[in-house]
Amino acid sequence: MLQASRLRIIALAALLVVGVYAAHFLYGWYGSGPLVEDASFVVPDGSSLASISGKLEAEGIVASASTFRARARLLGGGEPLKAGEFAIPAHASGAAVLRILQGLQGEVRRLVMVPEGMPSIMVQERLAAQPLLTGPVTTPAEGSILPDSYAFQRGESRTAVVERMQKAMARTLAKLWAERAPDTVARSPEEAVILASIVEKETGKPSERRMVAGLYSNRLRQGMMLQADPTIIYPITRGKPLGRRIRQSEIQAVNAYNTYTMVGLPAAPITNPGRAAIEAALHPAKTEALYMVADGTGGHVFASTLQQHNANVARWFALRKARGEL
Repeated sequence: MLQASRLRIIALAALLVVGVYAAHFLYGWYGSGPLVEDASFVVPDGSSLASISGKLEAEGIVASASTFRARARLLGGGEPLKAGEFAIPAHASGAAVLRILQGLQGEVRRLVMVPEGMPSIMVQERLAAQPLLTGPVTTPAEGSILPDSYAFQRGESRTAVVERMQKAMARTLAKLWAERAPDTVARSPEEAVILASIVEKETGKPSERRMVAGLYSNRLRQGMMLQADPTIIYPITRGKPLGRRIRQSEIQAVNAYNTYTMVGLPAAPITNPGRAAIEAALHPAKTEALYMVADGTGGHVFASTLQQHNANVARWFALRKARGEL
């Protein structure tokens, strides 16, 4: 009888010890962690639980690398870690930390934005000014970058980001070229980008893109000079704003871009056109327009004859004079 009583006491004591250990084990996983303030944590490509647990301990996110690994393997599920930069809140539990690093919540997305019509020299400057990227970067070829927002990881090279931008343009251009209208004047994808770059620079109104493309397509078919002001500016600033009026000497300059002194398209793009501008170049509006002039609202008035155009120009100058701009 006494022996049975002792066995029960020993069993209860053992259960108590196991219960205390289990409670400690669970609290260590689901309870508050040691991180004293919000932080970010980077998981490099190819990282494993073993490879990042020591880093988590070193950065004060978990109390012990070994116990974090043990609890994660037993209680954390089978989701793999996701490469990226993650926001870790203060006092995050081990369970919360693992969920974050598995990409189930809280990833920090770092973005670099290239708006439509940003020339390559400004893309290079934007990447160079991003302190979380690494390494040098040369100015990409004009027209090779697809305007968009691009995610990147802290410490990623600038050249790697450029390569993603260029691959995005190559994919998009190949798709749009395959779907081109039969009446496009572009004889190659490269010519489509050149024409689209002029369209992109000539109008800030999305609704006008196809009309502007139609006008320049008409001029190309008839062997007329395009006479697009942005092609004068490009050799001077590489696509940056000129910041002043164009000089007469610049209008008369002979080079590979100035469409006031040459017939046909420039030698290369004058900016990085967006998808919509490329679509416009490959699907131009059916129009008889050959001329356009600003209308004072950010758009243009189009004309099919020089007489109509001259009248539109006269109205534009009168409007500017009334505004005190002349």
